[in-house]
Amino acid sequence: MAEIPDPTFSQGVLGMCCGVDPETGKVYSPMDGTISQLTDTLHAVGIEAGGVELLIHASVDTVEMKGDGFRGHIKEGQTVKKGDLLLTMDLEKIKAAGHPATIMVAVTNSDDLASVEAVASGQLKPGDRLMCLKA
Repeated sequence: MAEIPDPTFSQGVLGMCCGVDPETGKVYSPMDGTISQLTDTLHAVGIEAGGVELLIHASVDTVEMKGDGFRGHIKEGQTVKKGDLLLTMDLEKIKAAGHPATIMVAVTNSDDLASVEAVASGQLKPGDRLMCLKA
């Protein structure tokens, strides 16, 4: 978390989180749940399930790109499964705009849980565990 290049996430302002540096620009769901939020600019997605609220934020300060370079594959209210494709981001456009491509995954209600800890490191595949959450 401390290595995330955005102080809002690295300092835990939005809750405990972890960062993923994407290789392909594809953003997958880390859990089964319901899409609770999708920003108009397609750079952030909210997922809720079983009392857990996740925010997936694709890249840093990309709201400035106004959706350019982002494509959504889901809609609000849709049910998703762990490993489903949520968003596609154009890594070259993001780099050209001067933004780090790090994807932040924040448990926005982490204060309501007994513990939240990152359990992954290194290269990940869609569906791999990122965090361990305890109620």
